[in-house]
Amino acid sequence: MAKVVRFHSHGGPDVLRVEDVEVLPPGPGEVRISVKALGLNRAEASMRKGTYIETPSLPSGLGLEAAGVVEAVGDGVDGFAPGDAVSIIPPRLMARWPAYGELVTFPAELVVKHPPSVGFEAAAATWMQYLTAYGALVDIAGLGRDEPVVITAASSSVGLAAIQIANRIGAVPIAVTRTSAKTKALLDAGAAYVVATEEENLEARLKAIAPQGVRVVLDAIGGPIFTPLTAAMARGGVLIEYGGLSPEPTPFPLFDVLAKTLTLRGYLVHEITGDPARLEAAKAFILDGLASGALKPIIARTFPFEEIVEAHRFLESGEQFGKIVVTV
Repeated sequence: MAKVVRFHSHGGPDVLRVEDVEVLPPGPGEVRISVKALGLNRAEASMRKGTYIETPSLPSGLGLEAAGVVEAVGDGVDGFAPGDAVSIIPPRLMARWPAYGELVTFPAELVVKHPPSVGFEAAAATWMQYLTAYGALVDIAGLGRDEPVVITAASSSVGLAAIQIANRIGAVPIAVTRTSAKTKALLDAGAAYVVATEEENLEARLKAIAPQGVRVVLDAIGGPIFTPLTAAMARGGVLIEYGGLSPEPTPFPLFDVLAKTLTLRGYLVHEITGDPARLEAAKAFILDGLASGALKPIIARTFPFEEIVEAHRFLESGEQFGKIVVTV
């Protein structure tokens, strides 16, 4: 028996329960892991609430990221052995491969040996944020050296990962946040500029920073922010939307799209994780960055496993700067 987190009905953090369940031995091609740390993501809160792109049968587990030690391997698994320190690439189906548990089983192709210099908490905070940011900025947008890039929701784990990746490439990260409360922290985290949307005119400030326009925008918000963002973009630019956090309608900026031949593109990390060649390129980039120290997960706060409800409350507060981690 092992402790896992499940929910029997949709709702707020209080629907989460720590329960004892039997964990089956790993099947062919699978790896069973004794978990040491979990990384929390907004997708998990969405599935808990019943608003995620995946609709699970109830009761359901959840979780997309974990790090720990290999406990057992199934038939046909090469390259992993009991005792290996590993972390998890986010699966496409969270309910099928839930990560919130003392013991979890995952397909071997989603298991990674992370650098020895990366501890379990940092490893559990790695793959969702860096794969998402890498896929958008490097794989899709082809962000180049000295190019400005606008990153909204900049204090989120993906936002901070995007800042680090932009700096590693030699690009110029422009962090967009709601207020100036996190300005110093964002500058310390590597942002070249910080724009506070509730205190400044976003369009005017972006045009002052990048008079020729910004070719690449990474946005997690949607809503009314689309109008000033596209107004400040360069001809042929691409706005990559991966979130939709705004509760307000998102306008279609028709005339900027036409006049500048802009691309507004939806993006899910599954594009990368579901393509073996693209995933290998992303893993190589991220593992190299982790080993060199150019990429370093920023952890906002850690909670013990028994406080998963409190961890989800903090996740929904919007107060975090970086990743929330749960230790097991």
